[in-house]
Amino acid sequence: MDGLLSFLIFAGLFYYMMRYGCGAHMVHGHGSHDQSHEDNVKHIDPVCDMEVEVEQGYGKMYHDSLYRFCSRSCLDKFDADPEHYLNKKRGETL
Repeated sequence: MDGLLSFLIFAGLFYYMMRYGCGAHMVHGHGSHDQSHEDNVKHIDPVCDMEVEVEQGYGKMYHDSLYRFCSRSCLDKFDADPEHYLNKKRGETL
């Protein structure tokens, strides 16, 4: 009986933490605690200037900023010379 009581207390605590605590973001399908601001963010591929959805294409962190790419080809071009693409004006072809 003592083991059953311990199990029920642990199960209740586990449920509470997953529902309302630090695990709540997992239950609701969020990748981070504050992702709501990313729903309105539009990523522009720095190579071809195409709009890329938040969860689509390829992502790359560069100097603490996330850049999204429409294709592997654009990502490879960016990897070869990132500063070249970050310093160009939008709509400029290189």
